[in-house]
Amino acid sequence: MRYSRTSKALGVAAVLALTLTACGGSDGGGNAGGDTSKVITADNTEPQNGLLPANTNEVGGGKVMDLVFSGLVSYDVNGKIVNEIADSIDTKDSQNYTIKLKSGMKFSDGSPVTAKNFVDAWNFGAAAKNAQLNSYFFESIKGYDKVNAEKSTEDKMEGLKVVDDTTFTVELAQPESDFPLRLGYTAFYPLPESAYDDIDAFGQNPVGTGPYKLAEGGWKHDVSIELVPNENYEGPRKAKNGGVTFTIFSNPDAAYTSVQSDTLDILQQVPPSGLQNYESDFKGRFVNQPYAGNATMTIPSYLPEFEGEAGSMRRQAISMAIDRQQIIDKIFYGTKKPAVEFTSPVIDGYKADLPGNEVLKFDAAKAKDLWEKADAIKPWPAGKVFTITSNIDGPGNKEYITAMANQISTNLGIKAQLNPVSSFKEMRELVNKKSLTGASRAGWQADYPSLYNFLGPLYGTGAGSNDGNYSNPKFDEKLKEGLAQTSVEAGNKIFNEAQEILLKDLPVVPLWYQAAQGVWSNNVNNVEFGWNGVPLYYNVTAK
Repeated sequence: MRYSRTSKALGVAAVLALTLTACGGSDGGGNAGGDTSKVITADNTEPQNGLLPANTNEVGGGKVMDLVFSGLVSYDVNGKIVNEIADSIDTKDSQNYTIKLKSGMKFSDGSPVTAKNFVDAWNFGAAAKNAQLNSYFFESIKGYDKVNAEKSTEDKMEGLKVVDDTTFTVELAQPESDFPLRLGYTAFYPLPESAYDDIDAFGQNPVGTGPYKLAEGGWKHDVSIELVPNENYEGPRKAKNGGVTFTIFSNPDAAYTSVQSDTLDILQQVPPSGLQNYESDFKGRFVNQPYAGNATMTIPSYLPEFEGEAGSMRRQAISMAIDRQQIIDKIFYGTKKPAVEFTSPVIDGYKADLPGNEVLKFDAAKAKDLWEKADAIKPWPAGKVFTITSNIDGPGNKEYITAMANQISTNLGIKAQLNPVSSFKEMRELVNKKSLTGASRAGWQADYPSLYNFLGPLYGTGAGSNDGNYSNPKFDEKLKEGLAQTSVEAGNKIFNEAQEILLKDLPVVPLWYQAAQGVWSNNVNNVEFGWNGVPLYYNVTAK
C-alpha cells in the first residue's frame, strides 16, 4: 500500500463518485488536543499467518503489519505518496531504478535499516523455496522467474543490487507503468538480519520499522494484539497515542455494543444490525465513506460444473440471478453501490461502461434461460446444492449470502445455500487448499491505488490471491501489455481491456463496491479513515 516521489502522483479519484455521506461530524478530525499517553482500542480479526511482509495478504494481519512496519513510502489519507524510509526513488526509463534511503533509520530493536535489509527481504519473499503468499509481487524484477521456478535453488534475483548501505538498484524485466506505486505495500517491507535466524518465530514477534512495535507477549492468539509506540521510528506517521490494542471479535454485533458502551474505541465497519441507526447512535462520531474495495463471489475453475461452454453460461446465469440492489437496500440500508466491473470507482482509471458488463445486471428471465441452455449441454448434477462458503464473523456476511442464495434458488430453480465457517482465518485456509466444492465469499481491499492491483494479484495465472485458480493467457498478456506502458493513463486503458476478458469468463461474480461505515467511542478524537477504508490509528488521540 505505498510509493515514491519520482512516480506520477496517481492518487485516489474523488470519493464523490459514489455519492455517499462523506464524513461523520466534528470529532472526526482536526482537534489536536487529547491525552497522547493513553492506549487506543480497536477491532480486528485473527491474522491468518505469522507477521511476515511477504506472507501477509489479508486484512487482519495487514492492519497490524502496516503499524509495526513501514516501507520505502506510505500513503496519506487520500492515497498520495509520502516518503517513509526512502529519500528518493529515481528512474529515467521506468525499468531501472535507483533507490536511496534516508540516513539514520532504525528497526524497533535499534539496529540500522540498510539497503541490504530491503534486498534480502525481497529476495526471501520471491524465492519459491520460502513459499510466501506475496511472492508474485516481485515478478516484475529481473531474475524472479529463476528464483521462483519449481525446485529452484536460486535465492537472489539478478535485478537487485546493493550499492552501499543506503543505496540499492532495481532492474525490472521490462518497463512497467505502475511499479513505483507498489512500493508501500506490505510485501516490500524490509527485514532485519535477525529475522532469518528463525523466520517462524520472528513472525510471532516481529522487529519492524513502523510507528509501533509489538508489546512483550503482545499477540494473544484469537484474543488480542497489543502494540506500543516504537521510540526508534522517525517517519511521518508518529504515534499520537500510547499504543493500539486490537481485540479479536468473532461477533461483529458484540463489537458494536462495545463501542456504544465506550469499552471499545474504534469499530472499522458497522454490522448490518446497526446500519439503520448508527448515525443517530453515534452523532458526530461516525464515517460513511467510499474506499478502494469491493465484494465478489469466487466460482473456482476446478469445479467441473463450471467448465467449458456450459460452465460459462452457468456463471453468467448466477450473476444475473442476483438482485444486488435489493440486497444492498434490505441488508445494508443502501450504503453500497452495485458493481459494474472488477475494480473500484475510487481508483483513477475506473470505467463504468465496459463492453459486456450487462452480465452484472439483474435479469431473472435471462438468468433462467442461460441455466436451461447450460443444462442442455451438460446437466447440473441431480440433487447437487450450490454452496457459498463464508466466514460468519464478518459484518453482514451471513445475512447477505443467505439472501443471495435465496435469490439464486428462486430465480434458477436449484438449491443454493450458505456454507458457514466460524472465522475468517478458517475460511482462508479452506480457500488456499483449493478444496472448495462450491463458491466462496471474496472481496478486495486495495494494497495500493492502482487498477492493476485489483486485477493482477487476483486473476493473473498463479497469483497468490487467485482463489479460483483462474487462468487465461489472453488476460495475462493484457496485464503484461498494460504494465509495459510508459504512463499510468495508457496502462489503465489496457487494464480496462483486460477487464472485458474477465466479463466474459467471470472467474468471480462482482457484487458491489465497498464503503466504510465506521464509528468510535466518546473517549477519542481525531479519527480519520483512509483511502483504503482503514482508520489512521496512529493519528487518534484520547480525550
